[in-house]
Amino acid sequence: MNFFKKKQNKNFAHETKADQTASLIKHGTLIRYQLFFSGRVQHVGFRFEAEQAASQLMLTGWVKNLDNGQVAMELQGSDSKITQFLTYMQSLEWVKITQIDKKILPVDSQETSFSVRG
Repeated sequence: MNFFKKKQNKNFAHETKADQTASLIKHGTLIRYQLFFSGRVQHVGFRFEAEQAASQLMLTGWVKNLDNGQVAMELQGSDSKITQFLTYMQSLEWVKITQIDKKILPVDSQETSFSVRG
């Protein structure tokens, strides 16, 4: 996860997720997606990687395994960071995403983190 490395400079001002969310809402650039991933996405560390990547990119939402073998996710942030997230997830050697079904949802302005469910 080379592009997720944190800045080492202690004087670097970090923007919080709440600050980022407020700014994106103000500028109308915050978007939320419902996603369903198909393929080899369960029992391969997909949810762990998703949680780590989403946190590093300051995205919010949740991820969980479904009984039908898919992984469900809601993901919120800027469209460019969501694109970065999806590119990263598709680059994982041990994950084989064959299909992503994506639908836009209303933004959840109160959400502040990304979590693994069930």
